[in-house]
Amino acid sequence: MNKDALIVGLALFAMFFGAGNLIFPPYLGMESGDLWPVGLVCFVFFDVVVSCVGVFAINKAGGSILAIQNALGKKAGLALNTAAIFCVGMLIAPPRCAATTFEMGIAPWFGDAIGLLPFSVAFFAVVLLLTMRPTRIIDVVGKVLTPLLVAGIVVMVIAGIACPLGPVGAPETDTVVADGVLAGYQTMDILAVVGFSILVQESVRAAGYRDKRSQMSVTARASLVACVLLAIIYGGLTYLGATSASVVPHNVSQAELITMIVWKLMGEAGVAVLGVVVGLACLTTAIGLCGATADYVERITMRRVSYRAALIAMVVISLLICNLGLTNIIALASPVLSVICPPFMTTVVLLLFRDRIRSTWAFKGAAAAAVAASLVLTLHELSGAFAFVEAAPLYAYGFAWLLPSAIGGVVGALLGRRFDSAASGVSAPKIEQVHN
Repeated sequence: MNKDALIVGLALFAMFFGAGNLIFPPYLGMESGDLWPVGLVCFVFFDVVVSCVGVFAINKAGGSILAIQNALGKKAGLALNTAAIFCVGMLIAPPRCAATTFEMGIAPWFGDAIGLLPFSVAFFAVVLLLTMRPTRIIDVVGKVLTPLLVAGIVVMVIAGIACPLGPVGAPETDTVVADGVLAGYQTMDILAVVGFSILVQESVRAAGYRDKRSQMSVTARASLVACVLLAIIYGGLTYLGATSASVVPHNVSQAELITMIVWKLMGEAGVAVLGVVVGLACLTTAIGLCGATADYVERITMRRVSYRAALIAMVVISLLICNLGLTNIIALASPVLSVICPPFMTTVVLLLFRDRIRSTWAFKGAAAAAVAASLVLTLHELSGAFAFVEAAPLYAYGFAWLLPSAIGGVVGALLGRRFDSAASGVSAPKIEQVHN
């Protein structure tokens, strides 16, 4: 494990680790009781493993933007990439990061003395300052902010292990596996992998790795660092939640739970540490996402829009959305993410098997079916108009779109073979290696 892989891995960990990643595991632990390791494994797989492997898979499949465009076709790939990156990099995640930092780190201490607007201006000013040079993002996050973030979390976890809040009891739910899957799915980290892979790719190249083999070696080790560190941190936080079940009210929200745990373990000093951890977690995620989104805009516009111009626009728009408030941001984000995440996750996972999937038709069929299924499911969640979907396999787990996507992939692969055969020597579109 060389120094470059370690720094990139630490930065990748910090960019994935936002406020949602801090509050989901303790709540999962509280509900899972002595089955918290089971819930943890499910959570880690659907959040950590899929996301970190996704960063590696996208770079291996041609690099950042072109990997998905090469699989789905230029127009469909561009549309899916843009929707995913704009959602997590401008419209949802950065505003939510700032609003969460305000509600968990500022409002409890200062009340109405500091409003959301002035705080959000200061927050995004820092984001802008630290992302003006894209090649320095990994260095700033990996060398400076991540160690502080990890240190704060380690302090909280050690305090909870040394002096447990209470005994770990029986589970409070019969759906520990489902809860773990849903918690991992709801982080939506998978949508950030294209943007983060851009930053990883740029940083690896800037460190002097020019050939594809050495770049992928560093990327693989960096992804492993992020994966292991995330799993360890999530394990500690889930355990804290499991020990809290007998001493906290069970009607608390996820954000309130972690605050109460830290208060009982460490008092006001602990709440201050939590505020720092939340601020750093949100800041590192916002830095990574805003920088990646600006880089993406510069690339797809062929540099007609510069990185700095795109970054300023991203920050201003995020600032305005932030002032809608955390509750409104979450409410507006949910249906959008429910439609975008399934086809994106499907495509990224299939990219892992790119060498075995010879035709783009399999990718297109799987993604198209995932879009159609997720649209119906989302409309049902909003209006209750399609009650039949509740009988679909894996509906209770939030994955009712998975079977239609699998069927769509199989149908697409069969169509690809037929078109290939009928074309009299003119083959169906192939998956090719494309480098940015």
